[in-house]
Order: sequence, then structure tokens, then C-alpha cells
Amino acid sequence: MRGSIPPRFAPIIFGALLSIIMVSIVSAAVIVVNQGIATDFLARWARSVATTFPIAFPTVLVVAPTVRRVVGYLTTTRSDST
Repeated sequence: MRGSIPPRFAPIIFGALLSIIMVSIVSAAVIVVNQGIATDFLARWARSVATTFPIAFPTVLVVAPTVRRVVGYLTTTRSDST
């Protein structure tokens, strides 16, 4: 599996992985805080992930390049600071 996807897809894969991880963690936390852990927790959590991932994924793809530019602007390399 290693190296089987062309590098041009790296930003899309990054966005998909980042958004699914964040959506999973945040939705689980919100459900636990607001509704607690009940017998139907997994079903509620899966439904929450399924409804928020389609929003988070394109948002990450659109916002990430701007965030990278802002971070580049706010940070310096060693040669920049001398």
C-alpha cells in the first residue's frame, strides 16, 4: 500500500484524514457533554459524523491553503531572523 497513491493527491488525502479525525473526536465530545453516553451513543455518533464530514472535508480543502500562507507569514526560518 505504501506509495501506491500519486503525490498530486496528497492535499486531498490530507484534508480527508484531518477532517474525519477532527469530526470524529469533536462530535463524540459534544455528544458526551450534551447527552452523555447512552446505549445508542454509537448510532448517534455515527449519524453526527456522517452529517458533519461532508461539511468539514471541503472546508478543510478550501481553508488549508490560506491557513498555510498565514502560518508562513507568522513564522520565520532561522535565516529570516538574522
